[in-house]
Amino acid sequence: MLAALTGLGLSTAAGLNAYIPLLIVGVLANFTDAVRLPDGYSWLSNWGVLAIIAVLLIAELVLDKVPAIDSVNDTIQTVIRPASGGVVFSATNAAAEFERSAWMSEHPWAGWLIGIVAALAVHAVKALVRPVVNAGTAGFGAPVLSTAEDAGSIGMSLVAVFAPVLVLVALLVLAVLAFLLIRRVRRARARKREARTGPPL
Repeated sequence: MLAALTGLGLSTAAGLNAYIPLLIVGVLANFTDAVRLPDGYSWLSNWGVLAIIAVLLIAELVLDKVPAIDSVNDTIQTVIRPASGGVVFSATNAAAEFERSAWMSEHPWAGWLIGIVAALAVHAVKALVRPVVNAGTAGFGAPVLSTAEDAGSIGMSLVAVFAPVLVLVALLVLAVLAFLLIRRVRRARARKREARTGPPL
């Protein structure tokens, strides 16, 4: 159970920022026993790989805070964030082995699938909300929202590794926020349609 929560939390974090959970997992695997990478994932703790991830993270931190460019970046990240979610979920299957989960060991594709779906769902909400926020704030909301997403990715990654039970609470909070944001997006779009066509008869 804890392994699944760890993987789910990291995958959710990847939906907000693809590189933060990868970097956190890789660094923790080098310096602590909190993360034990399973066979086939030792590359994630390689310092050369971590350096590349760090450079990509810096680029992401900059690009995601520039209005209009952030939407282009979101389009590119439609592939990268779910892939990152699949990696971090699968890379923490060592925890599943520790819990003697034979099913996860026999079906490694399940970790990838869960991680991809979780990250993609979060990414989809992020990509939907961002253009509306940019339009409604003349672009000033982009850096604020992006910074909040980065902080959320860091927080979710650390909670997933060190306090996986709290992942359920964090996911509930994210679900409520996503619901509120999507509802606001729909209202904003309805107001735009009404402004163009006039109020419904």
